[in-house]
Amino acid sequence: MPRGQFFNMGDLSKGIQRKLAEGIATSIFVGDTVMVSFVRCEPGAKGNLHAHPEEQWGVLLEGSGTRTQDGERLAVKKGDFWLTPGGVEHSFEAGAEGATVLDIFSPPRAEYRKPGSGFDAG
Repeated sequence: MPRGQFFNMGDLSKGIQRKLAEGIATSIFVGDTVMVSFVRCEPGAKGNLHAHPEEQWGVLLEGSGTRTQDGERLAVKKGDFWLTPGGVEHSFEAGAEGATVLDIFSPPRAEYRKPGSGFDAG
């Protein structure tokens, strides 16, 4: 496997860096048909309610939080994972200890192919 295709979760600096909201930052790694995003949330940080056409899977790697999806709020803990179909409004709020979420997008989100801020092209 070429070095440019091998990474480690202990050093996410090789990914595309984005600040999604106050207290929420991500490191993004892009393939041809799938994109992964390691999202780090400070305690109590809350993302904006948003939607996008891409399918998204989320995995709570560390911490806890509240997942809002399609108008429903659900407490989530380490090890929980979920599917968000394209076009469904969703957000995440970190618990008291913060959270780390692995998001998987298919196809890759165009606006996440470059550094920046926000959940969209802004």
